[in-house]
Amino acid sequence: MPKLIHLNVFKAFYNAGKLGGIILLVCVALSLFIANTSYSTSFASFLANVHFNIGSKAIDFPLAAFINDGLMAIFFLLVGLEIKRELIEGELSSVKQAALPVIAALGGMLVPAIIYLLFNNGKETATGWGIPMATDIAFALAIIAMLGKRIPASLKIFLAALAIVDDLGAILVIAVFYTSEVHFNYLLMAAGVFLLLCVLNYFKVKAIIAYLIPGVLLWYLIHHSGIHATIAGVLVAFTIPTNDTDELSPLEKLEHSLNIPVNYLIMPLFALANTNITFQKEMLTGLFSPLGAGIIVGLFAGKTIGVTAFSWLAVKCKFGALPTGSGWKHIIGLGMLAGIGFTMSIFISMLSFSDEMQITEAKFAILCASVIAGILGFMFLRYTKIKT
Repeated sequence: MPKLIHLNVFKAFYNAGKLGGIILLVCVALSLFIANTSYSTSFASFLANVHFNIGSKAIDFPLAAFINDGLMAIFFLLVGLEIKRELIEGELSSVKQAALPVIAALGGMLVPAIIYLLFNNGKETATGWGIPMATDIAFALAIIAMLGKRIPASLKIFLAALAIVDDLGAILVIAVFYTSEVHFNYLLMAAGVFLLLCVLNYFKVKAIIAYLIPGVLLWYLIHHSGIHATIAGVLVAFTIPTNDTDELSPLEKLEHSLNIPVNYLIMPLFALANTNITFQKEMLTGLFSPLGAGIIVGLFAGKTIGVTAFSWLAVKCKFGALPTGSGWKHIIGLGMLAGIGFTMSIFISMLSFSDEMQITEAKFAILCASVIAGILGFMFLRYTKIKT
């Protein structure tokens, strides 16, 4: 029975993800269209000049920052819930189950970062090494869904688990390496709020609102501490109670409630606000610069090599087994799809650089790499037969 509930939760997550990926694609196209028309200036002004403020401007955000720092914290809350559920009752709940996707994800993070640094070592753009480490769950699941029965169902679960571990790695990278200045007084208060949430979990408080209200305060304190505020979403998620029984837990209820707004609203808004790339002739040459080449080769070749090679090592060392019905060609194709790094990669690029031209070049390279990875991964898997 617990397994049945887990499968139902996965189906809801998977279905929201695949349709969300299509909506995300539409918003990417719309954002690119706006950025290359006469509306680009007014759209940029709208994002910069519309403000949200609360409590005599104690919180004062332009619309773009509200999306990137505020709404994306809810996205990270959902990611954190998915990670915790998989650790407690899903594909990461035992060493045997977790070994292959964890090791594959590790390879899919390390190899792209190394490739990027080989291109950018000693240059000011070296700070962007975290960009090609990320995989976009929504786009990857959307493409997997388009393949239908041409691939084994176990491979879809494997991709979701790999992408979730990948997201956890990206979250840790953001928290540790993309924090420039830390205000320890705010961090200490944030630790106190997090401790309160842990106490609520310990005493098995099931009212979700009891976690979300302190969670908003935790977000505020972390935002002022200098660490990126979205990390608060993950911390709150890890304190939401769950179980491995047939009872629907608060975590599963909250995850179910967040799937639709995150996949159908928050991520599309993020894409609409941040894919505003105005195409220029110089950008084509930028694809062959250390920055552009590092991202494209890192995301496509790095992810494919890293996921495949580390999976092979895991299987050969008997740490795990290939998903049912799949062969090594499936893993190679999955590695290609892991090179779709859109949402998280763009997010990290905006943390990596302060120069607007570098951010724009990084976004364009991410877009090109993701298109290459998506098309080639789809075509490769489409003509790979299921093992029987």
